[in-house]
Order: sequence, then C-alpha cells, then structure tokens
Amino acid sequence: MKYMLLMNSNGNAWGGDAGLPGWSPEDIDRMMGFMEDLNKDLQARGEWIDAQGLTGPQDAKLVRARDGQPVITDGPFAESKEFLAGYWLLKLESDERAVEIATRISVCPGPGGAPLNQEIQIRPIAELP
Repeated sequence: MKYMLLMNSNGNAWGGDAGLPGWSPEDIDRMMGFMEDLNKDLQARGEWIDAQGLTGPQDAKLVRARDGQPVITDGPFAESKEFLAGYWLLKLESDERAVEIATRISVCPGPGGAPLNQEIQIRPIAELP
C-alpha cells in the first residue's frame, strides 16, 4: 500500500528568506544529513517513491475559482499556525511500518542536535477498485 507521510512545521520556527532562525550551519548540516540517510535507507529497502522539502509559506498560493476564473491569495496565511514543510511518498507493507518511519522522522535533529519531535501525519493513499 502507498502512504504519504506529511511533516508540518510551526510557522514561528521558519524564518522565510532568512532560513531557520536559531539554526547554525552545523545544525542545518546535521538535519540535512539525517534526511539524506533516511531517504537512502528507504530507497535501499525499496519503500521510497518520492520525498521533497517544500518552500516556506511565504511562497504559497491558494487558488479558488470564481465564475471560472482563478482568484489567488498569496501566503503566508495568518489563520494557520503550522504549514506543510515536506512529505514522503512511500510503498509500505503495513500501517506499523508507516508508524515506525514517522517516528524516525519525528526525531530529526534540530538546534544543538536535540530531537525536534515534530508531528508527522500518516495518510494511506486510497486505492480505487
């Protein structure tokens, strides 16, 4: 079964064009190394389909049709405290494996190497009959 694992980030932790405030270059390197190792492991196990980090909410747009024409709202969106920071699209054998990977992602290192303990949303991808 395919799963999408979604990583949200608190808007206060994101510095927009300034990057990640409070994160040293070493902290960023540690986090990127963690993500690279995770993705390589998932690829080696044949579970990885795709994974991407997303730009910050300042680059986001909401599009809604009005009378067949696009109405575009630029981000960031004040009503949202969190935003989608990245995702993994995986082919896994079980919900338990999805939980195992989500737990691993959650402890991604942050400033000073402390685990971020971020919330990771697991969404099975619906399979049409």
